[in-house]
Amino acid sequence: MIFRYEISLYWSRENEAFIAEVPELPGCAADGETYQEALHNVELVMEEWIETAKDLGRSIPEAKSRSVSI
Repeated sequence: MIFRYEISLYWSRENEAFIAEVPELPGCAADGETYQEALHNVELVMEEWIETAKDLGRSIPEAKSRSVSI
């Protein structure tokens, strides 16, 4: 599954782990010992978040996009 949601990824001293959060999906977050592991884990959690929302008949937010000049 391809996701187009924004992911915030940062180091947490408190947790001694990388934290990945998806601001558009409330409560959707994961951690990992490495940047890559946190990203992989949050992709799994996003899939579960969306499947659970569908099962419960809840709305799924549309991914926002940004205009960025590169």
